Amino acid sequence: MSLLSAARAALRVYAAGAAVIVAQLLRRCLGGFVEPAGNNKVRAQEAVKKIKEETLNDKVEFLYCNLASMGSIQQFAQAFKKKKLPLHVLVNNAGVMMVPQRTMTVDGFEEHIGLNYLGHFLLTNLLLDALKDSGRPGCTARVVTVSSATHYVGELDLDDLHSSSSYSPHAAYAQSKLALVLFSYHLQALLDAQGCPVTANVVDPGVVNTDLYRHVFWGTRLVKKIFGWWFFKTPDEGAWTSVYAAVTPELEGVGGRYLYNEKETKSLEVTYDLKLQRQLWARSCSMTGVLDVTQEVFSR
Repeated sequence: MSLLSAARAALRVYAAGAAVIVAQLLRRCLGGFVEPAGNNKVRAQEAVKKIKEETLNDKVEFLYCNLASMGSIQQFAQAFKKKKLPLHVLVNNAGVMMVPQRTMTVDGFEEHIGLNYLGHFLLTNLLLDALKDSGRPGCTARVVTVSSATHYVGELDLDDLHSSSSYSPHAAYAQSKLALVLFSYHLQALLDAQGCPVTANVVDPGVVNTDLYRHVFWGTRLVKKIFGWWFFKTPDEGAWTSVYAAVTPELEGVGGRYLYNEKETKSLEVTYDLKLQRQLWARSCSMTGVLDVTQEVFSR
């Protein structure tokens, strides 16, 4: 990627982030955010303990899963299925952002597309049977996938998803978030065609004050450090749209939507391209070893 192209990709990503920050600041000034009704083992156990204490529910458990490893994902799915538990909600929320140097996962995938997208793609497909068995009419199971406003400036390169010919951390991140939207829409189309009691929606958490920004431009990190408490959402606020998508009765039986601040909004126009959705799905199946049932399902 030329220096000019890399600069353009960076400017598009930061412009999208700035637009979201301005919108969040305006909302905070007008009344704030209304709350709707891991892979780190140590932090996960702390979270489990806190949840048990706050809910007085001892049936809380942590299962390890590294979304950057196909093997780890498969082991996780097998471990979960052995428990023979229902699966009513799956939230796809792992990710890395703007890793400076092109880094590969253990499976040979560029890290953004591998962890942010392909990991969730494989995990969801491995757990689809559990979701289908758990949902029922009037109480559908739900898949909630976390994307980002940066998908609006993303470009999908099906011939080079792993940025092997050139690498921009900004373009790679935006592409992974764009792929998640296309994936969610095609998943919903497959579920509808099969009459499954499962819905798939995608959410935009906004700009959230987390450690995810450690690789961004130093000026952005400085602004975050000084003004993050005001410009950025707190982690709790950032999670609200995901929680909304997971539990609100308003979305019962409703899928294929892009949600921001607990409201449906339009995603990038290209995400509604059915041909592109199918092409990405087929390529993803090939890379992860998932059986592509698209032709079979839509030919019935």
